[in-house]
Order: sequence, then C-alpha cells, then structure tokens
Amino acid sequence: MRVFTATLGTETNSFAPMPTGLADFQGPGYDPATTATENLHAFAQVCRALRERAAETGWTVIEGKLAFAGPSGTTVRAAYEALRDQLLADLTAALPVDMVLLQIHGAMIADGYPDAEGDLLARVRAIVGPGVFLGAELDPHCHLSPLKVASTDLLVLFKEYPHTDIYARAKDLVRLSEAAVAGRVKPVMRVRDLGMVTVIHTSREPARALIDRLSAMEGHDGVLSISIAHGFPWGDSPDLGTRVLVVTDGDATKADALCQTIGDEIYARRAAFAPAYPGPDDAITRGLASNHLAVVLADSADNPGGGAAGDSTFILERLLARKVDNAVLGPLWDPVAVGFCMQAGVGATLELRVGGKVSRFSGHPLDVRLEVLALKKNATQDGLSGTTAPLGDVAVVKIEGVTVVLNTYRTQGFGTNLFTQFGIDLSATKLIVVKSSQHFHAKFGPIASEVIYVETPGVMPANFTGLPFKRARTTIWPFARGA
Repeated sequence: MRVFTATLGTETNSFAPMPTGLADFQGPGYDPATTATENLHAFAQVCRALRERAAETGWTVIEGKLAFAGPSGTTVRAAYEALRDQLLADLTAALPVDMVLLQIHGAMIADGYPDAEGDLLARVRAIVGPGVFLGAELDPHCHLSPLKVASTDLLVLFKEYPHTDIYARAKDLVRLSEAAVAGRVKPVMRVRDLGMVTVIHTSREPARALIDRLSAMEGHDGVLSISIAHGFPWGDSPDLGTRVLVVTDGDATKADALCQTIGDEIYARRAAFAPAYPGPDDAITRGLASNHLAVVLADSADNPGGGAAGDSTFILERLLARKVDNAVLGPLWDPVAVGFCMQAGVGATLELRVGGKVSRFSGHPLDVRLEVLALKKNATQDGLSGTTAPLGDVAVVKIEGVTVVLNTYRTQGFGTNLFTQFGIDLSATKLIVVKSSQHFHAKFGPIASEVIYVETPGVMPANFTGLPFKRARTTIWPFARGA
C-alpha cells in the first residue's frame, strides 16, 4: 500500500486585523516534504497515525508538506497558492498511490478562495482521479462545504471541544480508509445543513451526553462515523453553519435518517449549547464573591486560537482599577515588553506600556510599574491532544496584585503549566484569567472551582451576529431569530 499524506490549513477569522502570510505557515506547524520532525504538530496527527500503521503493515507512506498556521485573519493569496501548489507537486511526485489522507482545518479562507481547503481537495481529486481513495480529518469548527464532501471518499471530524481527540480521530480515519481500500466497507457520506450556527462545548451538557451517545453508535448496525461540524461563527464564509455528517457502510437511507434525527435534536437545543457570557466587571465580581479559590475567567473574545491578537487589556484594566489581589493572567502577547524585561533581568522594576497594541479590539495600552519575577527563552506549554505548544520567550511580571505571563509567540492558553512552570500555585490563586475560548478547559477544568466565560470587545465576540458579514448566510439562526 502506497499512501500520501500532508497537512495544510488554518482557521480564518474574517474580522481579525492581522493577515495570515507565508511566514505564519512556516512556524511550529511547518515541515518541508520528507523532513517532518518526530514531534509532530497537533494538526499533523494523521501523519502520526499513518507512521504507526506503516510500522505494523509495511506500507510506504510518502509525507508531503506539513503546513499549519495559527488562527488569524484572511490568508494572503500568494501564500495559499504557493503552499497548495507545493503540496500538489509533492503528491504528483509520489504517484502512483493507493490512498491519500490529508489533515486540513476546514475553515481556511484565502483572498480569492472563500473555500480554500475545498479548492485544495478538488485539485487533489483531479490529480489522483476517481479510483484513488481520498480522505481527510477536519476540525469541527470547519465550513463543511459541498465541495469538500463531493471531492472526498471519507471525512472524519474531531468530536471534542476542547479538541482532546485529534489523534483518536486520525486513527479512525486511517482505520476506516484502510478497510475501504481493502473492500471491507463502502463509506457513504450524507450531510444535513441545520440552518443554524452556534458554539458547542462538549465539556458540558447538553453536548456531553449527545457526543457520548453518537460515539457509542459507531461500529454498530453499519454506522461507520458520525461528526458534528459546529461551524466557525467568525468566518465570513458562504458555507457558514452547523451540519451533521453521517458515514454508513453502503446505506445512504440510514445515513439520511440519522442526519435527520440527530439534526432535529441539535436544532431543538440550539440555544442551550453555548454558556452565558457576563462582562468583565460582572465576571470579576462573581469570582471574588466565590467562597473558593481557583476561579477561572476565560477571555474568549481575545482568544488567539480563534484569530484574535491576544494582547487586549480589557480584563487586566478592570482588575487593576478594582485593586484585585491574588490574580493571574496570561498569556498576554507583547514581544516589545518581553524584550525590555529580558534586558532588565529578574528582580528588575520597570515602568512599561503593556498590551493594547494591535487594534481597537486590543483596548488601551496600560502604563504600569511592574516587577520582573521570571524569564524564560523558548518556553512551551501543554498543547492540544497531548502535544506541546510554543509560548516563545516569556516574562512573568507582577503588576500590583496581578501576576501576568507576557510572551512573544501569539497563542492561547492551553495548559496549567502556562503558569505553574513559573512557580505560580493555581490552587492558592483567587482569579485565573486565561486567554482562550475553550481549549483551556481540558487542563484547567479539573483544577477550577468554577469557570466563567467572559464577554469582552474583540474579533471573537460571543454575540457574533453584529459583525459585518458579507458572504455568510444571515438567514440562519441566530442571525434570524425566527429561523
């Protein structure tokens, strides 16, 4: 068996001010063809699963480019076309192949390509023809377009948000694809568009029970895979929306019926999936009123994992104005401030301007007096699905009663070691502010006495219906409340 694999993708926030260029893809998620590293990126788990299966079976796995950019604004056209064409060239050089398995995100929007990954999959299909099995793993925050479905034989999405199952779903993709090529199963995909879009946290009800039930159905009565495409509400795509994807073994009627049943249940509960989002002051008041320590405040709208800058000061400004003591916040993206702290050294006291640099969504830069508590070059934190995520250079500083983790690599907070590696005892901390929408929950949830999702100004507002969409269907719920 000859198998080609590659990764290309990003999650595009159409309202983020920072363009996504070639250098963004050539960061930690990048490797040129045939030189992929052992420590694979979270969005290269299909490659990992194929390597492991090849070791068991003797398959020949040809690895193309692994290129994944952190979420940001619209991808520059030249960057997408260069990376796409390199991947296609790698594929062409690998021919003949029996199977092509790719890892994409599914919400990538490039200048001139509103469905960039759909364009990629269609071009791959054109090269390999109808006789070669083509499958892909996607993020549930994808735009599950008809072009993506029509171009492939099998699509598998992560089930969990936070994304703790990327590797597990990659193994599902490899296992089912192998069975299909061997003729043991005949995947039939059906999709239902629910006419809605929402945020679905699988760490809480009603999504938790739903995902468990759907997972239990797989592998029985001809059901091969069930995925929920949540959609990405901050991507201005004509394919924006929540969809159900069911894959059965040759039974289109069963797939259609399951799509209908599952879709009806999700639509009926559409308003219950997302949590409440109080403003900064209400969230701080609620946290301070708790009788417990380790209250986590999620700064969702400034989540770099959804395309935000990660440098907003809205919550920090209120913590300082209210003279809150015993609070931590991070990561706050500020390469300039980190550089000054690195020069000054641990123990130094500086007067610096912190945060608020990228756009109006970043808030005001804060002029503060700070003490440098710790410094670290090339720091990391626990990442998605068992991987390691970069933080860049880090300066941990004390600003009045708030300890802040400043960093140089724009990223969200994933692991508790974002703080603990610098000697911060989270169990003894009153308020823990994390710049993340939900991925923090995998590590912070178990240690938190309470989790409060906070609404701040930003490019990822909880109320996304007020954003200036141009391509997306605003006839679906919640844009049209009567839908």
